[in-house]
Amino acid sequence: MRNAMLPALGLLGAVLVFLLPGWLGGVHGAFTVIAIMAVAAYGLDIVVSDLGEVSLAHTVFFAAGAYATGLLSTRLGAGGWTTLAGALAAGVLIALLLGLVTLALREFVFSLVTYAATVVAAAIAHNWEVLGGSDGVSGIPTLSLWLGPLQLGATNDAQLWPFAFVLLLVALYAIRQFRRSRLGAMAMMVHLNPRLATMSGIDVRRVRLGVFVLSAPFSAAAGWLYAYQRAYVGPDLFETYFLVLMLTAVVLVGRRLLLAPLIGTALIVGQERFLSFGGDINAIILGGALVAALALLPGGLDGLFRRVLARRERTIPQPEARPAVQS
Repeated sequence: MRNAMLPALGLLGAVLVFLLPGWLGGVHGAFTVIAIMAVAAYGLDIVVSDLGEVSLAHTVFFAAGAYATGLLSTRLGAGGWTTLAGALAAGVLIALLLGLVTLALREFVFSLVTYAATVVAAAIAHNWEVLGGSDGVSGIPTLSLWLGPLQLGATNDAQLWPFAFVLLLVALYAIRQFRRSRLGAMAMMVHLNPRLATMSGIDVRRVRLGVFVLSAPFSAAAGWLYAYQRAYVGPDLFETYFLVLMLTAVVLVGRRLLLAPLIGTALIVGQERFLSFGGDINAIILGGALVAALALLPGGLDGLFRRVLARRERTIPQPEARPAVQS
């Protein structure tokens, strides 16, 4: 009975979330950004949580998707489906090349090389005129998608929110299926015990490369929609803010929890949009949240909640056993 109710409860929750921006007074812009950045964070999440590596290159995949969208739409007049395909292809190609370079690297060295790739990509974006240089690519048209005879478009945040919501649902479903798949199981074995994985016949390098490449389309697809939301892409996409946001969203709530990156992103963007203290203070809060999550909350907010709950259960006095009544 309980398992039969879960899909219905999930559907009800999805409907409520979809309607929530309108109920809160038309805050579709904030919810759209939350959905987009959550999808970008899910790409990083499967590398951090399932593979056990900290990639600092997912802003490159995010920016690649955005740049591909901007260039294809402004210079070739491509529609939404074409730009989406271009964004995914750009993210996968860069991830494949970077994955081959980092195939034998682990932990600190892996993170260092992926960060170096981000620095190189930012320098290219700033200086290569094909990408617009420091001015970026502006004038990106509004999103337009054909579904058979139907043409779906979005000229403002309220109209873009359904697209962001669907993209988020697709990402959640894909992450769920990945963690139930054979590749997901092998990734966890490679993460927890690489030697045992090798002895079990698992090609560790192939699994690492597969998961890394698989993570790229999530961040690239987020970049695709972010380009339409801003109508502009530029070198600012490589700024530390986006990387710290993704990392914080992944570790703040807890790892390998399906909704954790979404909740983490909602907390971060919600604070910036609804409880803002100014750009500098917001940056300090974001950086402080990442430091706190890594140094003080190794299990995230979920781990803290479980520890508090366990401590509370230990302090609750147990009822004394009554002596047996002798007949």
